[in-house]
Amino acid sequence: MALEANYAKAENFIRAAAKQDAELAVLPEYHLLNWIPNDEKFKEACGHWETYLNKYRALAKECNINIVPGTIVELHDAGTENERLENVAYFITNKGDIAGKYVKKNLWGSIERLHLTSSSVDPHPVFDTPLGKVGMLICWDLAFPEAFREMIAKGAKLIIIPTFWTLSDCSKAGLAINPSSEALFLDTIIFANAGGPPGKGYAGLSQVCVPYAGALTRLGSHAEGMAVVDLDMQIVEDAEENYQVRADLARTDWHYEYRHNKAKETEEAKL
Repeated sequence: MALEANYAKAENFIRAAAKQDAELAVLPEYHLLNWIPNDEKFKEACGHWETYLNKYRALAKECNINIVPGTIVELHDAGTENERLENVAYFITNKGDIAGKYVKKNLWGSIERLHLTSSSVDPHPVFDTPLGKVGMLICWDLAFPEAFREMIAKGAKLIIIPTFWTLSDCSKAGLAINPSSEALFLDTIIFANAGGPPGKGYAGLSQVCVPYAGALTRLGSHAEGMAVVDLDMQIVEDAEENYQVRADLARTDWHYEYRHNKAKETEEAKL
């Protein structure tokens, strides 16, 4: 609930990244307010979303860096029957322009469904950015492979996932088997997750992963901090040449259906 203090901390990290010539800065989900919707001041604080969005736009332009400012919870149509809270991620270019926005689609249990309005059946958008075609998901969205398929089919080469995923998100049954089970769930995902003091459920584990090489950086369990990573997008192209996932998804007849063609095989053998 410390809007100004949390923004100031984020601003310092972003300025430090820009000084290291980073082209993109990504913050965690709920980084401005935490997720405490039952706090009587939470909804009112969400009414200031545009102020902080504009601050990030100005910061991106000043520092010449693209920014995904985690997520910002937005209050719309306050006091009306259409009042709603939306959990939104923006891609802000290094010119301070908004290349695109994404409203969280898959809400986490009753914890979020009692308070947030999702993007429901709206298509997953892919944006043209200075870094190429970008798709975005938010936290629990990453559990649904169809989201990735849809964005890949639309040409996304980079998928950004602001996250607020804690170790305590697991059920009592799961925690009894493994207190770190949620960390296992996240071990191969590219995302920026909330970090914080040990013992308070923060998972941390923010990382950047690519095909072949795996994690290029990993902040570690619980850690709050910043890492600047050189990401060679040619690795993505090399992986596609090998695996042909995007090529398969681009086919109009693609639906997991492959038939062995004996006649074609015989013809190729003659050649």
